[in-house]
Amino acid sequence: MNFTPHNPEFASVVRASFERQGLMKMLGATLDRVEPGAVDISMPYSESLTQQHGFLHAAAITAIADSASGYAALSLMPVGSEVLTIEFKVNLLRPAAGTRFVAEGRVIKPGKTITVSRTDVFAHADDGVPTLIATLIATMIAQAGQKN
Repeated sequence: MNFTPHNPEFASVVRASFERQGLMKMLGATLDRVEPGAVDISMPYSESLTQQHGFLHAAAITAIADSASGYAALSLMPVGSEVLTIEFKVNLLRPAAGTRFVAEGRVIKPGKTITVSRTDVFAHADDGVPTLIATLIATMIAQAGQKN
């Protein structure tokens, strides 16, 4: 979908907010794409983020998926807005096996206050073929900017 952002500085707002996230830094996540209604976040495999079978833990996958959905929503919000997740559902479709994981957040339905977004998470292995491993549907709320 093609969306027109309300904030002409949306990309710098999204990037600045992402840089303030300690969890994304801890995960080694990077912001790879920022467009109106679309944000991609990637994360490398790390043994420190695995569960007992050696797959990346669902919590790490969910974290990048939630952030990608939230930032996709933020990209369409008015100047001075912040975004918070108010609900999400994640379907874990396959074990998270790969060397890199990419969360592709896309706005489904933007709104003045409430935005619905979807993130598909893909595992990338050495063969270069991405495999869909999770899908998250989220509801985001816009609120006036806050200082920490």
